[in-house]
Amino acid sequence: MGNESTKTPAKQEKLSKAFVWFHATSVNGGAMAIAATIATYFSLYVQETIGITAAQLSVILLICSLWDAINDPLMGVICDSYNPRWGRYRTWFLFTPIFLVVDMWLLFSNPGFIQGSPMAKCIYVCITYMVYGMCVTAYTMPQMAILPAMTLDDAERNDVVAKGAGVCALMFTIASTFSTQLVEIFGSYRNLMVTYSIFAVISFWGLYKTSEERYVAPKDESAGLKQLVYVFRHKEIWPVMLCWCLAAVSYGFMFTSSVYYAQYIMVPGRVDFATMDEAAIGATIGGTISTYMGFISMGALVSMMVLMPIFLKVFKTGYKALLISQILTVICYALLYFTGRMNFWYCCVLSFIATVVGAQVNALVNVLVNDTIDFIMLKEGKQLNGVVSSVKGFAQKCGNTITNSGMLAVLAVCGFNAELGPFGQSATAIEGTNACRFLIPAIVSAIIIVIMVFYPLKKYFPEIAQMKERMKKEVDG
Repeated sequence: MGNESTKTPAKQEKLSKAFVWFHATSVNGGAMAIAATIATYFSLYVQETIGITAAQLSVILLICSLWDAINDPLMGVICDSYNPRWGRYRTWFLFTPIFLVVDMWLLFSNPGFIQGSPMAKCIYVCITYMVYGMCVTAYTMPQMAILPAMTLDDAERNDVVAKGAGVCALMFTIASTFSTQLVEIFGSYRNLMVTYSIFAVISFWGLYKTSEERYVAPKDESAGLKQLVYVFRHKEIWPVMLCWCLAAVSYGFMFTSSVYYAQYIMVPGRVDFATMDEAAIGATIGGTISTYMGFISMGALVSMMVLMPIFLKVFKTGYKALLISQILTVICYALLYFTGRMNFWYCCVLSFIATVVGAQVNALVNVLVNDTIDFIMLKEGKQLNGVVSSVKGFAQKCGNTITNSGMLAVLAVCGFNAELGPFGQSATAIEGTNACRFLIPAIVSAIIIVIMVFYPLKKYFPEIAQMKERMKKEVDG
């Protein structure tokens, strides 16, 4: 089962601390800081610095999103179809981060040759942003695929996933919260993003150095897009794919709707025009939004760094941890949907608790990737780590699309109008905002609960355990 490009160890050793560190800080370290900054500030940066309109940017993002959805499965097929001399998955850690550094320099530049031409600006931003998406795909898929190729021990895998989730939450919080201050320190967005990407290079090169493809089957001679058939033809995989998609919806609604809830539901409840002057009203609006978002951000940080490792240790398997977390999430969301508007601090505290138990969903579903890889190996006898990882990425991006468009669609149907401000919304718009914040995520979590109760892969766990024992004997001698 060993990869020809790596030495077969005499016996399986525990994952090294260096590997765990570099695995956690590669995609989830400097690369995550880049992702968080782009998610939070890129739209505004492009419009203010390069001069692209919101309408033009929306078309650019649509084009790039469509291509991004296509290249995920392609990347998975490429990873599993070839055996480069430095490793099937490890090779990508060597050169992909270099492209990231170059692209960050270009993406956050405003070159002279595009000035005066709206079309040139759009083409430049479209190409550089599309390259960024391709870089993310090219290092994310192999990073997910390398873990089951390193160890067959579920406890070790879960530990690595949990540590990566903790680093992800920390970096996302830092980058999304303090980017403005960091830009002042580094002098520009370009300097900051290049610095992030250099840290990413160090982490990915460290991951290459410390990783070893111990459990990788020989290359499938029927390589190519046919590998996707090996995944999609198993009906047991479809509910798992749906879970990956719904996890992105749940996590996305949690953060995207929070700002709307704070501004359009919480703010009006705390402003008294009869007793407050203009300055007091402004301070109350700003304080309400920042306070509530602070509770949400800290909840996500505690969820990933503290509670998720505990859940995985206590419940042993990812699907059980996900099941319990979503049950608790539904309870909190149901309470908040009906009672959240009663008191500001009550809502903040209960929202914090809901985020602590609910934010795990986006990381716990990564454990299901390992289950799926093992299942395909059992049923097909083929190593499709890259393909499975790319299918998960595709499902997650479908969930992100549902979040971005779905929430706006719900608000539009309910009559929401941002131009009316926090004090001019209709009763139906307020109810729609409340539903987006708590009811819809509760429904999504309820569906995930059903999938986990009837988790289709759990009945294969005994056979998978036997398969792993055979693989260990074959590889470790």
